[in-house]
Amino acid sequence: MQILILEDEEQALKRLQKIILEVMTDAVLTGSTSSVEETIHWFQHNPMPDLIFMDIQLADGNSFQLFNVIKINCPVIFTTAYENYALEAFKVNSVDYLLKPIDKADVKRAIDKLKLLQSSRSFVADYAEILKTIQPPAKKYKDRFIIKIGDTIKSLSIGEIAYFYTENKSNFVCTNEGKRYPIDFNLDQTEQMLNAKNFFRINRQFIIGHHAIEEMKAHTRSRIIVKLNPPSRLDTIVALDRAQDFRTWLSE
Repeated sequence: MQILILEDEEQALKRLQKIILEVMTDAVLTGSTSSVEETIHWFQHNPMPDLIFMDIQLADGNSFQLFNVIKINCPVIFTTAYENYALEAFKVNSVDYLLKPIDKADVKRAIDKLKLLQSSRSFVADYAEILKTIQPPAKKYKDRFIIKIGDTIKSLSIGEIAYFYTENKSNFVCTNEGKRYPIDFNLDQTEQMLNAKNFFRINRQFIIGHHAIEEMKAHTRSRIIVKLNPPSRLDTIVALDRAQDFRTWLSE
């Protein structure tokens, strides 16, 4: 059986190699890697092994990054000291997990389980389910803002909003139709609620949407003047320290 080991601690690697050879008489240690980058390179130049012992935390990051780059279709035994909430996902969706420090009984148990699964042909790798369990859910951005004007309550969808701004220490939203309403959040708070793909904080006073940009002109010291639609009577100049990020945002 061809076995690849992903482990970035030298002593842990030597211990695991010794245990595997003691437990599995047919084991061939075909390689070992200590980083995500090294592992990707290994897979690009070697055939898929029969089994992988995979440490979750490698030298340059989380080994789960590999599943987004490499189509791994062989059994995986995870070696981990990961948080307890995730362990059930490893048990259900992989061959097994081994909690460090690993001993001979741990490896034998995992190999026996693998042989049983293979003999019954019941093993189907489902690493995507592990990823869903381990990785935090995508950040939820605000879809609507509730505007209170006296006794009136108005709901504005994010698609109706051109930009946010602050004036005389008060905060406002401007709609695509040019209507302006006060909001309860300051711009620092508002910025955290918005999808950065669609809105950009050009300076301390303005957060603008892509669709609100009508025209742009070069300004002094590599800054940029942005003409908004609906127009603003305030200066809308991209701050010097934000100019490069602004250009990147425009091109994405």
